[in-house]
This record gives sequence, structure tokens and C-alpha cells, in this order.
Amino acid sequence: MTTRLCVFDAYGTLFDVDGAARIAASGPDGQELADSWPQLSATWRRKQLEYTWLRAAAGHHADFGAVTRDALDWAMEDAGLADDRLRARLLALYLELPVFAEVPDALRALAHQGMACAILSNGTPEMLASAVRAAGVQDLFQAVLSVEDVGVFKPAGAVYDMVGAKLGVARQDVLFISSNGWDICAGAAYGFRTLWVNRAGAPPDRLFGRPDASVRDLRGLLAQLGDF
Repeated sequence: MTTRLCVFDAYGTLFDVDGAARIAASGPDGQELADSWPQLSATWRRKQLEYTWLRAAAGHHADFGAVTRDALDWAMEDAGLADDRLRARLLALYLELPVFAEVPDALRALAHQGMACAILSNGTPEMLASAVRAAGVQDLFQAVLSVEDVGVFKPAGAVYDMVGAKLGVARQDVLFISSNGWDICAGAAYGFRTLWVNRAGAPPDRLFGRPDASVRDLRGLLAQLGDF
């Protein structure tokens, strides 16, 4: 094994992006989301990603907090929801998204093996600090890298450059782990070793790189690690 560093995407890989809408719907004031929260969450996420790509392509950067708010506003209007309290609740919950169930054990197992871990994310430093603190996993990462340091979203190469520039690890010694097919393809094309956490069972994207391996969730990570 030559992997020196496991670098994780955050949203959708470690943190459950459906968590905010699901938790809001289950609360005492969540009746209006009881049946519609999956669609609202899916639309919110889709627009959030679209806005990052469009802003990166056009050179009009706004931080991920602003993009997340704009995407929620679009999704709520599309769903016919005009509720400022619900909007505030959803945005607050997004700062404390739950991790997927297997994540803490997978990270602790990596730490037990002496593997260094980091996060590389579109999230702002404040959003990421809040999320890792709420999940209680802040001590399991050597670094949390935000695209705000370079002012452009993934899959721009400048984002992936941060791993080598800040952590001093050659790209071929990095195992990049993401649930986002487009992100894993870009990481592979960049020269990282790549593991796709294909939670949705989706077909691979037809882009400029292919993952080296895939798993359904991070329970499969340790079994795969020896191949890298």
C-alpha cells in the first residue's frame, strides 16, 4: 500500500445532504414537509450543484453558504413553499448535517491503522467546522480544506492542487474518496487514486476520468484500502 493520505469529499460522502429536510419534516412544525421533503431535498441539492458549476464556469464565485441559500430559495419557490421559519430551520440544520451511519467507525479504523485523513470540500471553512464539530469527528482529520482558499468550486484543478500545496503529498499517493460521480472522475483525471462511494447505485459518469474502484458505502473502505 502506497497511499499516504485519504482525502474525503464532505457533502454526500461523509454528511447526509438529505438530513436537513428529513429532520425538519420529522419535527413538530414539519407537517408541510411530511410527504414532500424527499423532492425538496433532491431539488435543493441539484440546484446547489448546478450553481457551483455555473459560477465556476462563468467566473462569478460566491461562497457555498450563499449558493446553498440561493438553491434552497429556488427549491422552495418551485415547491410552492413560502415560509421564512422553515427556510431558517433548513439552513440551520444544514450546518449540522448528520454523518452517514458508518462514517465514524470507518474514520476511527483508518486512524487506528495510522492513516492520515483530510477533507476537500466546496463548503466554507465555517460550514465545514460546524459540520465536523456537530458529528464529533473533528479529531479524525489532519486538515479540512475549503475551496474558499482558491475562490473556485470543484472540479477546477486549482481545488485539487490544494492537497499537494497544503499537505505536501504527491497526487499519486492520495486516495480521493467521493460519492459524487463527477467529482471522482475529475479527481481520477487529476491523478489521484480514486474510490467512488456510489451510495445511489448510479452508473458511472461519462467524463474525463474513471474511478479506480467503487463501494456502496464506507464500510467497504478498509477492504479496498490494501489495493491502493
